[in-house]
Amino acid sequence: MFITKKYLSRRTFLRGAGVTIALPFLESMVPAATPLRQTAASARTRFGAIYFPHGATMDKWTPEKEGSAFEFSEILQPLKPFRDRVNVISDLSHPQAYGGGSATSNHTRSAAAFLSGAQAKAGAQAYLGITVDQLAVQKIGQDTPLPSIEMGIEDPSLSCGDGLSCAYRDTISWQGPTSPLPMQNNPQVVFERLFGDGSTDAERRARRQQSLGLLDSVLGEVPSLQRKLPAGDRSRLDQYLNDVREIERRIEKADQQVSADLKVPRAPAGIPKDFEEHMKLMFDLWVLAWQADITRITTLLMAKELSNAVYAKSGVRDAFHILSHHSNLKENMDRFAVLNRYHVTTFTYLLEKLQAIPEGDGTLLDHSMVLYGSAMSDGNQHNHAPLPIILAGGASGRLKGGRHIRNPKDTTMSNLLLAMLDKLGIHAEKFGDSTAMLEI
Repeated sequence: MFITKKYLSRRTFLRGAGVTIALPFLESMVPAATPLRQTAASARTRFGAIYFPHGATMDKWTPEKEGSAFEFSEILQPLKPFRDRVNVISDLSHPQAYGGGSATSNHTRSAAAFLSGAQAKAGAQAYLGITVDQLAVQKIGQDTPLPSIEMGIEDPSLSCGDGLSCAYRDTISWQGPTSPLPMQNNPQVVFERLFGDGSTDAERRARRQQSLGLLDSVLGEVPSLQRKLPAGDRSRLDQYLNDVREIERRIEKADQQVSADLKVPRAPAGIPKDFEEHMKLMFDLWVLAWQADITRITTLLMAKELSNAVYAKSGVRDAFHILSHHSNLKENMDRFAVLNRYHVTTFTYLLEKLQAIPEGDGTLLDHSMVLYGSAMSDGNQHNHAPLPIILAGGASGRLKGGRHIRNPKDTTMSNLLLAMLDKLGIHAEKFGDSTAMLEI
């Protein structure tokens, strides 16, 4: 144990030319022999949410048994290693995702309702309501360099129809009724936002032309910092800096591949062509941001409603949205279930990374709460109940895992959002169209 009256500030940074690197949580940041040490100062609960569109093959998603005796369904099998930190929550609905207009507007309203419990309104001015992540910012995001980070995988929509703003489909995070937050899909931009320090595009280009990675700008500060740390913290810092360097290397590789590919000359630098690599880069950036306490709140749009992405590595060659219109044909529904499972497998990469990082009296996953789900149930019917919902993490001891929680039919998902706020220390009487707080 590192016993000294002197300790490292939680806001210690490594600084270089145009670069600021926050440090991960280290034992040296907690004064020894103090109540702070005993209460696990690292136990800052993080919150994240991931949205996927088009619903799921629900009979292959929903476990048969409820409570702690449940068994993971065909689609959810990849979550088995994280059973103690996963809850499957069934029979929720999002009534605010319904509305007039075509099937297209039904998709658009789904993404809008997911974290807001509010209905998207037609008109030139987008109008919704604050989302649960941005309400959480007011409680747990005020003393970090970035209040929140919003990430996506696909480019913004060009046209959305039925008089509905594309903002409803392009983001799941709203600061207020008229303030949608854009989802950044370029890992390079996210990386610079996390670790850049006001450097210009010219400075970043010059650093890359000189083959200087971000860490090369701060290496001079590392030895003096290492000398102040105990062995455990030195090892933890080394691993963290190695992770930063590896992510930067992968972003540079993606940049080079895109630059050399004449078939996609307009693709932004730093965006991988491969979905899995893109998702892993985003998840790695997410984890680094939480580990270094740059932010405690992250949202990610895995794909937009109406996305026709093709996930070749899943073994299914059908376009995502088209296959969701399965016409109740078993072979189509089975292939759609394969896509659902493929996305769940991708999600487990984040859980694995969070679980691998020690923090305080547990892991980063123990001190997190991550929502994974959709506001659409059956993409063929365009309905919004029952929803496919997973809640993972331990919320710093406030959330028990290993359960399949069934609810009365058509329980509004806002009841879950209200309960999640409560787990984050935000005590509200109502959120969205909630009617009561869900027991989780």
